[in-house]
Amino acid sequence: MVRDINESALPAGWRFLLLDEVTKRGSGHTPNKDHPEYWNGGVKWISLSDSSALDKGYIFKTDKEISTEGIKNSSAVVHPAETVVLSRDAGVGKSAVMKEPMAVSQHFIAWRCDNDKVLNSWFLYNWLQALKPEFERQAVGSTIKTIGLPYFKKLKIALPPLPEQTKIAQILSTWDKAIATTEKLIGNSQQQKKALMQSLLTGKKRLPGFEGEFKYLNFSDVVGIDQQNLKNKTADDFSFKYISLTDVKFGAIEKSLEYISFKNAPSRARRILKEGDILLATVRPNLQGFARVKKEHSEMIASTGFSVLSPKKAFCSDYIFHYLYSDNLTAQIDSLVVGSNYPAINSSDVANLKIFCPEYNEQVEIAKVLNNCLDTIENMQKKLAFLKQEKAALMQQLLTGKRRVKVEAA
Repeated sequence: MVRDINESALPAGWRFLLLDEVTKRGSGHTPNKDHPEYWNGGVKWISLSDSSALDKGYIFKTDKEISTEGIKNSSAVVHPAETVVLSRDAGVGKSAVMKEPMAVSQHFIAWRCDNDKVLNSWFLYNWLQALKPEFERQAVGSTIKTIGLPYFKKLKIALPPLPEQTKIAQILSTWDKAIATTEKLIGNSQQQKKALMQSLLTGKKRLPGFEGEFKYLNFSDVVGIDQQNLKNKTADDFSFKYISLTDVKFGAIEKSLEYISFKNAPSRARRILKEGDILLATVRPNLQGFARVKKEHSEMIASTGFSVLSPKKAFCSDYIFHYLYSDNLTAQIDSLVVGSNYPAINSSDVANLKIFCPEYNEQVEIAKVLNNCLDTIENMQKKLAFLKQEKAALMQQLLTGKRRVKVEAA
């Protein structure tokens, strides 16, 4: 790991130094919010609200701005472009490089690099990215985890000569561009799929050869819900693989699950799954809480946090699954959520959810179109995971000197 550098094993010309020896470390501050003249003055100010904009290389814009008056009347400092910034609180370990001069809140550390003699900003950015798991381990606190300033005073970096730093940063930047391109393609494909769903699942757009009206039905008309299917189970002890809410992500059952034994067939054991069933999360409902039950998951049981939907004969399982992601159904679920600390929908409400349905053959054809879209997205997501994994492995080699780069002679 990058954090476990063996100083004696570093290549010739590399140095292992305190980061403070080769950069100018700074922090930030929040101007008094009771003074409106300190705010909205054109000075971009990185705060915890910008967490989602970090870890993407450059940070271009911020959620909030402060003014020169806010700078003068607080401990905030305007850091120059190419300053590297890292969150030490919520979103701990996230980092970025400033595209233009910006200030930061007290929740961030900022390092100014000279970029022409000792330290390249993008080399430092990648070093911090590689150390992110270590930063997450160092964070402490019950409500908001944070890393204290003393930790950063002792932080060390393995430093090759500047030309090698620049070359390493260029190589890793190429991988970042490939990752960003793939993420953009995934986003575009998801938007296209959403638009297709909106038109196909409501009948606004019809596939060739189909006509007739869509019917607006209750879920109870198209699926059996949590039906008991223990008729062939006679033993007093039952052993099943168990699917919890955390086992379902992005429409799939992800984990290889352990067996759990139940005595005397409790209510949970009535949820024995079969191929073609659909899981609908009723606790903390969200778009990751749905999954199709495939052959390898049959004979498992599901958490009581799911409703188990068993499509009736005249209805296509894949059509119903895709409908769960439609804006129409999402709005219905949102309107039924109760509770603030542990939001959920009542299982009894599932039966009254509404669904647009054409006749069976059109359901099947619509599902095929959407399945193809989903397969394309899943393949790109696999490619994205591969790119990130390969970049992480390359970072580990390049940032420790285990793999060297060729640098053109001056």
